[in-house]
Amino acid sequence: MSEANQHIVQEHPDYSERTRMWRRYRDIYAGGEQFRLNAAEYLVRRHKEPLEVYQERLGRVFYENYVGSIVDWYTATLMREEPVIELTEGSGQSRDFFAQFVQNCDLRGTTLTQFFRQQLAEALVCGKSYMVVDFPRARGQATSRAEEDALGRSRAYLVGYTADEVINWSYDDNGEMEWVVIRTQLLKQDDVQQLGWKKQTRFIYYDRQNYEIYEQGSAAIELVERGQHGFAGIGRVPVFELRVSEGLWLTNKVATLQMEHFNKSNALGWALTMGLFAMPVIYSDREWSQIMGESYYIQMGPQDKFGWAEPDGKVYQIAADNLGRLKDEIYRVTYLMQQAGEGGGTMQSGLSKQWDFAVTQEILGAYGDVVKDAMRNVMNAVAAARQDEMTIDVTGLDAFDITDFSSEAADAKSLLGLGIESPTMKKQVFKRVALKYLCDARQDVKDAIAAEIDAA
Repeated sequence: MSEANQHIVQEHPDYSERTRMWRRYRDIYAGGEQFRLNAAEYLVRRHKEPLEVYQERLGRVFYENYVGSIVDWYTATLMREEPVIELTEGSGQSRDFFAQFVQNCDLRGTTLTQFFRQQLAEALVCGKSYMVVDFPRARGQATSRAEEDALGRSRAYLVGYTADEVINWSYDDNGEMEWVVIRTQLLKQDDVQQLGWKKQTRFIYYDRQNYEIYEQGSAAIELVERGQHGFAGIGRVPVFELRVSEGLWLTNKVATLQMEHFNKSNALGWALTMGLFAMPVIYSDREWSQIMGESYYIQMGPQDKFGWAEPDGKVYQIAADNLGRLKDEIYRVTYLMQQAGEGGGTMQSGLSKQWDFAVTQEILGAYGDVVKDAMRNVMNAVAAARQDEMTIDVTGLDAFDITDFSSEAADAKSLLGLGIESPTMKKQVFKRVALKYLCDARQDVKDAIAAEIDAA
């Protein structure tokens, strides 16, 4: 058995420990029908609760999804404006490639910002996400860079993978990835036996030089393709990880709180529903054997009494207050306390917003650093693999709708008004303000503006 074969039939211990947790976190994040279908795994059955009652509670289950809203708020707010990508040196052809890469990084029309927004959301749910840099495969050997470009073999693109698709890996003593195994599953039409659709499992193995692709049939795992990958020239695995720290792993911080809120809100909802169907109570010294029902009548003696048993509501209020505290705690541990409770609807000044969002801004800034580092690493590795001889820096992701552009421009004007004799600083200030104002422009337009400012 080859080394790659040995790796693909095994799972990393960390993967084996976390795979069930990742599935639970995905349900918590997605909510909706996905959560309802798996609700039996999360709705706690009471001690000695009749199965029929539990099944009825499952049929009435509902889920107030705070986690999904929080994760989506962070990704949307952080990536509200596109990052600024600065290219240093490099030929015009290289700059043209990266301008296209930023606008379509996966050959499916996805911009680099949209791609990393998806990867960040995955990391906030599962703690990490993965990206692979691949190159189109073409027959024949290119004899020059121009021929390679003409064949499209130098057109690098990104493929995103989730945390539970990377099943095995190894790092060297320097923390560099030595090899990795990715397992994917997809539905594929059965063209041989004409039995409709079948699930196909594929394994992709990467090391520092080569890749191997395996497919699992009815029983055996067979090698279907192998060769050198696009990063063989620089001797590194073409897989990149976007990881957040334990403190910034949002779903992990609030999963238990969300589950507690889910069970208590459903318990309260069930109790309120049952309270609508009051239970009849018969006060009598005689033996009671009459059948009760909507289409029956009862016969009572002169001293007998009839009434209804219904709760007085105190426990309902306690449960409602506890649910409110759980909701506030969910927002507190995710640094969004200002979103807890009912919206006041009052107007706030920009400075007041900054004070309210002070902690949230710091967390957004930390997420921005994670995304910028990942973008920078990916793009510089692509440049090295393509031998573009250029350096790429990524800035921005620091505008969170707290201040408007006029405040940014006023700050820049005040800085320039200090009279600091530094042409480099002036150019950097001009580029920062211009590129922030034109954040939605095409990358080639932003590159031209930056080059004109540098040449001035």
